[in-house]
Amino acid sequence: MGRKFFGTDGIRGRTNQGAMTAEMAMRVGQAAGAHFARGDHRHRVVIGKDTRLSGYMMENALVAGFTSVGMDVILTGPLPTPAIAMLTREMRADMGVMISASHNLYEDNGIKLFGPDGFKLSDEDELAIEQLIEAEPKLVAPSRIGRAWRVDDAAGRYIHAVKQSVAADVSFDGLKVVVDCAHGAAYKVAPTAIWELGAEVIALGVSPNGLNINDGVGSTAIEALQARVVDEGADVGIALDGDADRLIVVDEKGQKVDGDQLMALIATRMQEKGTLTGGGVVATVMSNLGLERYLSGLGLTLERTKVGDRYVLERMKEGGFNLGGEQSGHMILLDHATTGDGTIAALRVLAGLVRSGKPASELLHVFDPVPQLLRNVRYDGGAPLENENVKAEIASAESELEGTGRLVIRPSGTEPLIRVMAEGDDAAQVETVVERICAAIEEAS
Repeated sequence: MGRKFFGTDGIRGRTNQGAMTAEMAMRVGQAAGAHFARGDHRHRVVIGKDTRLSGYMMENALVAGFTSVGMDVILTGPLPTPAIAMLTREMRADMGVMISASHNLYEDNGIKLFGPDGFKLSDEDELAIEQLIEAEPKLVAPSRIGRAWRVDDAAGRYIHAVKQSVAADVSFDGLKVVVDCAHGAAYKVAPTAIWELGAEVIALGVSPNGLNINDGVGSTAIEALQARVVDEGADVGIALDGDADRLIVVDEKGQKVDGDQLMALIATRMQEKGTLTGGGVVATVMSNLGLERYLSGLGLTLERTKVGDRYVLERMKEGGFNLGGEQSGHMILLDHATTGDGTIAALRVLAGLVRSGKPASELLHVFDPVPQLLRNVRYDGGAPLENENVKAEIASAESELEGTGRLVIRPSGTEPLIRVMAEGDDAAQVETVVERICAAIEEAS
C-alpha cells in the first residue's frame, strides 16, 4: 500500500497548498495524537521548528490538533531536527514533531514525526496515521483538552548534549571556524556550542527573517562560506542546512568536503578507537565508489541503501551499525543521536583537526573519489524508464561499466525527474554513458 501524504522524510510541500495548509497540519496533529495515545497517562508531544515564516502558522495548527485529541504540547521554538528527537526521548514524551522543509527555500515547509524513542516513524506508523488523517477525528471532552507551554531551556539542553559528544580532554582553542547556519534552526545553538568548546567563531547565516532560510547560504549554497573562509584565513568552515541535520565542510583553501569524505574520516577514527560497530558504514547508492574502496582497504564494508537518511537508519539498526550517512551531508552517529546531526558531525571534524594538527585540506582528503556525474532529466508524463530503447541503453551502460564503475537510475520522489548517475575510473566514459541515457529518456518522454 502506497503512502499518500508521507514522503521519504515526513510530509513536505509548498505552504498554503496541498498537504501544507493549516487545516492539514491540524489533521496531522489530531491523527498522530490519536495514534500515539497509548495507555492511561497524560500524553505529551514536543514540537520544534526552523525559522520559516510559515512555521508560526503550522505550529499553531498542530497545537490545535494535538490538544483537541487530549495531548499536551511542549513548544521549543527554533531548534535543529536532532534536538527535537533528543528532547522527545529525554522528556519522556509520547512523540516529537519538527516543522521544517530542511534545505528547501522558505516557500516550502514540512512536518517530520518522531516516536517516543526519538527515531523517525516506521512505514507502518506513517500508514496508520495517514488513515486517521482521512477519518473523522476523535475529539475529547472539554475537560480532557490538552495544554500547551513553552520550555525556556531547550536550546541549553541541546547545546549541553552535543558537547558531550566531544572527549573531555579536547579543546578547540586556537581554531578559527566559520559557521554557516543557513539562517535556519541552528542559528543560535551551533555557533554557541563550538564557541563554548574554545574555538574562535565567525558566524554566517545567523540572521533569520522568516524569508531567507537557505537563501544563498547553508549546505546547498556554500559559495559564501568558501569565500569567507579564505578571506578570514579560517582553519575550516562548516555549513548546516535549514534544520541542521546535514553538514558540508569547507577546508582552509575553500574546497568543498562532502559527506563521503567525512564518513571516511569518522569511520577511520572510530575503527582506531575500537568503537565502530557492524563492521563498516551504511550509506546510500549515491556514495562514491572511492569510499567503498577505501573502507574495503581497512577491512570494512559499505552497506548501500536507497536514497534517504531514514533508509540508512533502518539498515543501521538492523545490522548493528553505529555510523552511517549520505554524500549530501546527513551524518548519523547512533552513539550520540537518533537521527542525522550536523552539529555533532561538525564537532567530530573539529576534534580531528585538533588531534591531528594537520590542516583541513590534508586531514579531510581521506580518499580519491572516482569520477562521478549526476544529471536530472525532466519528463512530461508516462513511464520513460519502461521504454525499450531506454532499457537497452541502460543495459548497455551497465555492461560497459561492469568491474570499473556503477550506474544508478532513479526517479525523483518529489518532481517529474529521472536522476541519472554514473561513476567509474574513466571520466570520459562516465560522461558518454550519462549523455546517452539522458538522450534516450528525453526521446522517450
